[in-house]
Amino acid sequence: MTPSTDYYSLLGLPRNATDEQIKKAFRRMAMEYHPDRNASAEANERFKEVNEAYEVLSDPQKRAFFDRTGQAPGNGGGGMGFDSFEFGGLGDIFEAFFGGTASTAQRRSPRKGADIGARVSLTFEEAYFGANREVEIARVELCSTCKGVGSRPGTNPEKCHDCNGAGQVRRTQQSIFGRFVQTSTCSTCGGQGTIISSPCQQCRGQGREKVKKRLSLNIPPGVDEESQMRMSHEGEAGHYGGSPGDLYVRFEIKSHKYFVRRHSDVVMALPLNFAQAALGCMLDIPTMDGAFNLRVPAGTHHGKVFRIKDRGFQRLNSKNRGDQIIIAKILTPEKLDQRQRQLLEELSASLPKTTEYSRPDENLIQQLG
Repeated sequence: MTPSTDYYSLLGLPRNATDEQIKKAFRRMAMEYHPDRNASAEANERFKEVNEAYEVLSDPQKRAFFDRTGQAPGNGGGGMGFDSFEFGGLGDIFEAFFGGTASTAQRRSPRKGADIGARVSLTFEEAYFGANREVEIARVELCSTCKGVGSRPGTNPEKCHDCNGAGQVRRTQQSIFGRFVQTSTCSTCGGQGTIISSPCQQCRGQGREKVKKRLSLNIPPGVDEESQMRMSHEGEAGHYGGSPGDLYVRFEIKSHKYFVRRHSDVVMALPLNFAQAALGCMLDIPTMDGAFNLRVPAGTHHGKVFRIKDRGFQRLNSKNRGDQIIIAKILTPEKLDQRQRQLLEELSASLPKTTEYSRPDENLIQQLG
């Protein structure tokens, strides 16, 4: 670096910059020009200059000297040596400023196992009343032979000789910029810290095996296809003593012959002929809980809605239930015998004729699609 170089300008700082501002500026530029990240010759030279500027400005005495003379102390304005300025690899920069390393080997710390899912098909009745069902799942469990150790029964994993059980290896390289130390995952043990020399024949040293299990489910009344049932600790085995994952069960509900579910309500259509709708009647209506005697009033029109309270699905996590909704459906006969035609003609002749027209209601418009 030439005697005229301004360390402050090099780091993009004002001359009254605080120590924290100097440190942040150096950290940003060191990350940008470090040889581990930028292999160009220009970046190497730039990194050297950034290091020199930081060494001067971060030292109160050297900074005071530079502020007075515009030169680096001890060099007469010439270049500075790097013998005592040791910086490791990119991991050492992380360690210096963030309190950690850029990459760490996989640790043998307890980890929860993976969650798994399953689907169960239910009839409409089973969803309404609840059911006890069995579900078959495939999941990973600890090996039944080695109990998760991975080695043949009677043997134990051995400490990795390359990393001495640490799961990491550190390599030091000397260069013109100083001593660089790089930390990486041990390639011999894959970061585990141990080596299995006599693997279990059942799991081939994995310590885990895939098995099929049948589980009993107590399905509450009221589930639907949006419901999700969680069974704790019925998922895959944990790692290094961690707890198992969970099983999440979702449902497929088969359709019913004439009932339709709408949220927690049960909906059905009620077919009525002209006479029943006009004169009214009493009918036994099917519900999921048995027959219900429904009074159809005289003059019932097509689309009229009847509601039977508390004859719908039970709401999950609640004692409340939905209703049964009945929609009147007036049937127009497509074929008439002679007597029926005669009676309808007599009825038509006796009814007043109307020429008053009206706007269709919203329900009729919605039926158009």
